Amino acid sequence: MNYNIKALFVLILLIINLPLESEAQHNYKTALGLRLNGGAGISLRHSLKENQSIEGILYTRWHGLNITGIYSVNYPVFEEPGFNFFIGGGGHIGFWDRDRSPWWDEDKRYNDTRMVLGIDGQIGLEYTFNKIPLNLAIDWKPAFNIIGITNFWVGDAALSVRYTWK
Repeated sequence: MNYNIKALFVLILLIINLPLESEAQHNYKTALGLRLNGGAGISLRHSLKENQSIEGILYTRWHGLNITGIYSVNYPVFEEPGFNFFIGGGGHIGFWDRDRSPWWDEDKRYNDTRMVLGIDGQIGLEYTFNKIPLNLAIDWKPAFNIIGITNFWVGDAALSVRYTWK
């Protein structure tokens, strides 16, 4: 088993073993906005409980489309009440034209659509402003494709800017 797959398994085990009780509180129920990384996307984050949330991400990259769902556990950090650390996992499905494939897709013999399916991890820090409906987050989201091009992708770090609702 190579190093990347071992690292992904360790991340998944850490997520599974996280305690589900914490003092984290979102200053919002739902947040919608942009997720900016190597592509451009839309992020919808919704609080399930005080310390749990789900996030749906729809973004374009390599002239294709990727859909990701993440479940996260949230923890307060720092003394400022608007800061939360989050860690979670989920999955993705992605499509792109093979003739516009990323550099790691070496099989470009055919001009058709590529499809991948895989699992994702996510770790990040968010800040929600108290007086205005704005949430800012930075995160790192490694992913492992299980179906399609099987590889470990570590290059997905992003800044999210979201409008919040209580």
